Amino acid sequence: MMPDFPVLIVGAGPTGLNLALALARRNVPHRIISDANGPGEQSRAMVVQARTLEFYGQYGFADDVIGQGVIIKTAHVWKPGGREAASVSFGDLGEGISPYPFALAYPQDDHERFLVNQLESLGTRVEWATKLTGFHEISAGIGAAVEQNGGAGQIEAAWICGCDGARSCVRETLGVGFPGGTYDQTFYVTDVKIARGFDRDLNFSLGEHILSLMFPVRLTGMQRLIGLVPPELAQKQNLTFEDIRGYVEPLLNIQVTEVNWFSSYRVHHRVAEKFRAGRAFLLGDAGHIHSPVGGQGMNTGIGDAINLGWKLAEVMQGRADESLLDTYESERIGFARLLVSTTDRAFTPIIAEGLRGELTRSVLAPLFFTLFTRFSASRHAAFRLVSQTRIHYDESPLSEGKAGDIHGGDRLPWTGAGGTDNFAPLRSLDWQAHVYGDASEGLKKTCRDLDLPIHVFTWDQAAEKAGLEKGALYLVRPDGYVALASAGDSASALKNYATRHRLRFQTSRSDYGRAS
Repeated sequence: MMPDFPVLIVGAGPTGLNLALALARRNVPHRIISDANGPGEQSRAMVVQARTLEFYGQYGFADDVIGQGVIIKTAHVWKPGGREAASVSFGDLGEGISPYPFALAYPQDDHERFLVNQLESLGTRVEWATKLTGFHEISAGIGAAVEQNGGAGQIEAAWICGCDGARSCVRETLGVGFPGGTYDQTFYVTDVKIARGFDRDLNFSLGEHILSLMFPVRLTGMQRLIGLVPPELAQKQNLTFEDIRGYVEPLLNIQVTEVNWFSSYRVHHRVAEKFRAGRAFLLGDAGHIHSPVGGQGMNTGIGDAINLGWKLAEVMQGRADESLLDTYESERIGFARLLVSTTDRAFTPIIAEGLRGELTRSVLAPLFFTLFTRFSASRHAAFRLVSQTRIHYDESPLSEGKAGDIHGGDRLPWTGAGGTDNFAPLRSLDWQAHVYGDASEGLKKTCRDLDLPIHVFTWDQAAEKAGLEKGALYLVRPDGYVALASAGDSASALKNYATRHRLRFQTSRSDYGRAS
């Protein structure tokens, strides 16, 4: 691919910015455009999950992000009348699973500004006020028509990546269907201050007719409230917080003293029919939208960007065949469909009207939460699910083998809780081999021949507890997932894997220069 044909990223929300970062860190040419005039000015998506922080750890700025957000340590579930049904510590849920055993409240506008600054430090500037109006394929890539500064222009690119939201121009130009539906209920979202002062915990209240969540937004003391609009007010025009104050305050046992902003909206659940068409890709809300409950949407889009970013880099730099890009859709669309279906199944009974909804909110949901968080195994399962550390690609064409409890396609388990931090080498953003125990001379020679870095860790209790097998080979992808797990003749398995997938592991990348 010619150096003057960059990857074109459309949309500069967290998904597009993360894709640009993934390419900038690998010196892959790219341009990122947005029809907005600058980063967002409202908090919108709030929760940064542990898996996203692990990706940010690979970039070296997870601690900076955490320092700007609010760590949510405890979740409380309240019944009608202000009675607490259950509470659970996120630290208990995620202990030993991730370096970040918590959820982080970090407003999307602050998040976007941080990512923009990171990009600028790498030489990339977002081209604001630049609107995509369409594109077509040309001999070496795509030609994108844009409107910028009141005039028309064209950008030629090797690939185009639609990170441009639910009304994606990229998706609409491709003619890709976006099947799904819209929930009947109306939701509200507002940022407020409360009389009792800043509350750093997550509060989830289940009323007989509505539900509400409250969690911290900013260190300045702002709280985010999100929930169902009471059925009798759902059709009201120009709804304000004052209309629902009398419902929400008793439910959460709060007194709101200041309202920063308020909005009402309907929730959609949709997944695009495909995530790739020729030289175009769909990521984030352009490919999937679903319930905001659970804080999964933004994190899923960021996961899309991380997944596609390293694959584009491998192809653009001649380290892998173009067929590697086919695995983006096969890995991410399956998760998106599963996420939409599971959140829909969980979400529908909670927001249902009538006796079914009242029974779910008043009895079944609190009971389920209490039982699910009572036992260690179920607490850890809950953390893995919500934190997205459970995401795996077992059915991917890139995933092979099993060693110990770890299959090809699993996220590399973290051993830093009681042993050496095996996530530290992932900052190289390269393919690498991991062995926990002793590596055979044959495997070491094969790694040298393939120019593949090998990291040999001491076999310890933390590695055993994580499900790793002593002396086995774990070939780790640039995004921290295990591609190959081999407990037998690992040297031959590694050589065969590299040949079969036409991978070249050279760690010295060609420097394509940085985007302007």
